[in-house]
Amino acid sequence: MSIGIWAWLLMAGAALVVGISKTSISGLGSLVVAAFALVLPAKESTAAVLLLLICGDIVAVILYHHAADWHQLKRLLPAVVPGIALGAVFMKFVSDEVLLVSVAGCLIAAVALQIGLRVRDARASAALAQAGTAPAPPASARPAWVPALLAGVAAGFTTMVANAAGAVMSLYLLAIKADKTRFVATGAWFFFLVNLTKVPFSIGLGLIHLHTLAILATLIPVVLLGTWVGRHLLKALKQTSFEWLVIAASLLSAVVLLLKGVL
Repeated sequence: MSIGIWAWLLMAGAALVVGISKTSISGLGSLVVAAFALVLPAKESTAAVLLLLICGDIVAVILYHHAADWHQLKRLLPAVVPGIALGAVFMKFVSDEVLLVSVAGCLIAAVALQIGLRVRDARASAALAQAGTAPAPPASARPAWVPALLAGVAAGFTTMVANAAGAVMSLYLLAIKADKTRFVATGAWFFFLVNLTKVPFSIGLGLIHLHTLAILATLIPVVLLGTWVGRHLLKALKQTSFEWLVIAASLLSAVVLLLKGVL
C-alpha cells in the first residue's frame, strides 16, 4: 500500500497530538482516529492508533507514575470491561452514524454540564468577593463508588465504539477536581492498562501486521517529540488554563465524532 507525502504529514501530525495529549491536554483521541482513518483502512487505522497510544502511555507513566491516584483507579478499572461489552452489544444493533452521534451527544452534554458548573462557581466566587468574604480553596473530590463505576463503564463503552474514552476520562477527572499533575498521571495509568488489554483482541482479529508495525516504527519518534512538548506545556499552564483547555479538547472531540456521524 502506497502512502503519499501528504498522508505521511497527516499521520505525523496525529502522532504529535498523541504525545501532547498523553502528557498534557487529554481528550484529543478522536482527532487522531479521524486523521488515521483518512489514510488507512478503518480497522487497520484503529490498530495503528492503539499502538501509538500505548507508546505515549508508556512515556506518561514513566514521567508521572508517582502522582497517580490509585484510589480512583481501583474504582474505575473494574467497570471498564462491562463498558467494553456493552459497547460491543450496542454496535450490533445500531448503525455507525447513530453510534457516533450518540457518543458525541453524551460528550457535549457532559461538557455543557462542566461549563455550567464553572460559571456557577465563578459567580459564587464573585459574590463572595463583593461581600468581602474569601472563597474557600477548591478541595479534591472523592466521589462515591457509583459515579466512579459509571465513569468506568462510560470509558469502556466509548473506547470500544469510537476510541473516545479520553474525553470521558478528562471530564471525570475534572469533576473530581484533580490538579493537573494528578490528572495526567491517573489518566496515564488508566489508559496504559486499558489499551494493553485491547492488544490481544486486535491481534486476534488480525488487525496488527507488518505494514502497521512499519508505519508505527516511523512515527514513534514523533510521538516522543509530542510527549516532550506536552510535558513542558503542562509545566507552563496554570491550573485554570489547563482545565479550560481540557474542556475545549473534549468539546472538539465530540464535534469531530458528530461530523463523522452525520456526513
